[in-house]
Amino acid sequence: MSSTTDTIKLVQGDTKPTIQLTLTDEVTGNPYDLSDANTSVRVYFRKKGTTTLLSTIACTKTDAVNGVVTFDFSNNVLGVDPGLYEGEIEVDLNGAKHTVYQVLKFRVREDFA
Repeated sequence: MSSTTDTIKLVQGDTKPTIQLTLTDEVTGNPYDLSDANTSVRVYFRKKGTTTLLSTIACTKTDAVNGVVTFDFSNNVLGVDPGLYEGEIEVDLNGAKHTVYQVLKFRVREDFA
């Protein structure tokens, strides 16, 4: 599976930027079918250069047949210091785990207020 590798720019303390990902098969380029009811997708969020997991973000399947999921930063995920962060996408296929090789990149800047 693959996804974008661009840096996602965020503001400290925000809760509602919604990120959309399309997961595709790395070999064929076809969208990954996530339509099985027992399939879930999550993003693990941590500060770049560390091993400490800060948040686990559940994704919503918005177009499961075409591999499209979304997630946001509710539950104070962005209640972090400004800096660089990264996310790992994990797909649970009815108990079988598949981790997307590419890492999501985030840059969090300080909020003005």
